Amino acid sequence: MLGSAPAFSGYSVDDIPAAKRFYGDLLGVAVTEENGMLVLHTPGERTTLLYPKPDHQPATFTVLNFQVDDVEAAVDALTGLGVTFEKYEWVDEKGINRQGGPLIAWFRDPAGNILSVLES
Repeated sequence: MLGSAPAFSGYSVDDIPAAKRFYGDLLGVAVTEENGMLVLHTPGERTTLLYPKPDHQPATFTVLNFQVDDVEAAVDALTGLGVTFEKYEWVDEKGINRQGGPLIAWFRDPAGNILSVLES
């Protein structure tokens, strides 16, 4: 029934203006604001809805992955902009997982949601 219906994902944040600055200004993602919510526009006509939730609890899993050609370069660039990468026990000193699978590094948005850069 829904196989031909367009779909998008979404998750909550606790501060729409802070999210707009982080995703739009810092990360450089195209962002529009509609009805008090943010829409992230990423390549491939993919959208992600960010909606305000007063009792927001950050996701404990990765909610958004950014595919990049070079994870190390992306981590260096984002670190230079003030982004802090998660220091899980299985990552290196930069926060990059090099223990199998694609190279990946995790960081958080201002609402505490987990995002990643993933080498494609």
